[in-house]
Amino acid sequence: MGLFWNLIQQCQISDQHRKSETLENRVAILEEELRNTQDLLYKTLKVLEEYTDRDINGDGRIGY
Repeated sequence: MGLFWNLIQQCQISDQHRKSETLENRVAILEEELRNTQDLLYKTLKVLEEYTDRDINGDGRIGY
């Protein structure tokens, strides 16, 4: 019975490990998407500030 129980536990550990790897991959993808979105937002803000000649984000500079 002990061998059977160990096998069940090992299967559960393997399943959990596989799920956590999937979650880690999803988090990595989301982090990359966030970086890309932030870069695009920064570039858009820079162009918008230069176009309107106004400090939109309140950093005291236009287009930086």
